[in-house]
Amino acid sequence: MFPQSSQSRYWIFSDENDLTALREKTNAEFIQKHGANMTSGEREEHFLSHTEERILLRFYELQLRDFCRRFTPSMPRATIATALHYFKRFYLRNSVMDYHPKEILVTCVYLACKVEEFNVSIYQFVANIKGDREKASDIILNNELLLMQQLNYNLTVHNPFRPVEGLMIDIKTRYTSLENPERLRPYIDEFLERVFLTDSVLLYTPSQVALAATLHAASRASANLDNYVTDILFSKEHLGCIIEAVRKIRSMAKCVDPPSREMVRALEKKLEKCRNQENNPDSEIYKQRMQEMLDEEDLQDNEKYAKIIQDQAAHDEKILGVSKVLSPSAL
Repeated sequence: MFPQSSQSRYWIFSDENDLTALREKTNAEFIQKHGANMTSGEREEHFLSHTEERILLRFYELQLRDFCRRFTPSMPRATIATALHYFKRFYLRNSVMDYHPKEILVTCVYLACKVEEFNVSIYQFVANIKGDREKASDIILNNELLLMQQLNYNLTVHNPFRPVEGLMIDIKTRYTSLENPERLRPYIDEFLERVFLTDSVLLYTPSQVALAATLHAASRASANLDNYVTDILFSKEHLGCIIEAVRKIRSMAKCVDPPSREMVRALEKKLEKCRNQENNPDSEIYKQRMQEMLDEEDLQDNEKYAKIIQDQAAHDEKILGVSKVLSPSAL
């Protein structure tokens, strides 16, 4: 199922260099567009670098996770994982200077709730947001279509939870020498929480991530699954690349420490100065654009209503003409 999915075709990249190149290109295109009249020194001082963007995104990924953890009613882990997928995908081809992460973050979570069938209304959703909830609702609904477009409407996400269950069943069935496989479960869950904060989900298949989580858990629980992997799960010709993938995933999961609060504050101040004001809900340009869109919709509605009235009048006149022709006096 996964090999034929949109995730496999469009959202799994060959290596970290591909992701870095894509992010550098996104950053450079924004700076070129909005800083065409600046010198290179002015650009460097005014705009965020792609490295600074990554630091901010790492911070907001943690904010997304924490928002979902606090959510009422309790949010399923598949919904949280899907929201993180969307967030990562969106910022491969969009700069944080174009769309602020705090606004895209809640939109990703709201869309993930729909796709994963965690049914909450927009009113229930924004009740979990501090501050101006009406404004939050407008931001989410205004950004929802944009998010889907930037995801190319590839909304189905294959997470590693089902492959983990498959591995657990297989271990219990075919590797009975491991006593009480369920003791691995807490370590698996802990590992998966960390791995969703890395680029592993953009580089490796859900089954590879699931295997890395299971082997990590075995290591933490002082259990040995080496014979299960080498003698039961894989043939020798496939073993080398699988072991390398697992090693890289486990290595990436170790490096998810949050950036310092001081660094994030400095970058957020810089972002407020260089962000695209056309996409800033607090800017006059944005408010004017929204008003123009509403005025245009009102005008279109008025034109439609006027046409309906005109068509109805023409219809009534036609009926009246037929009635006069068919009246007894006319005959």
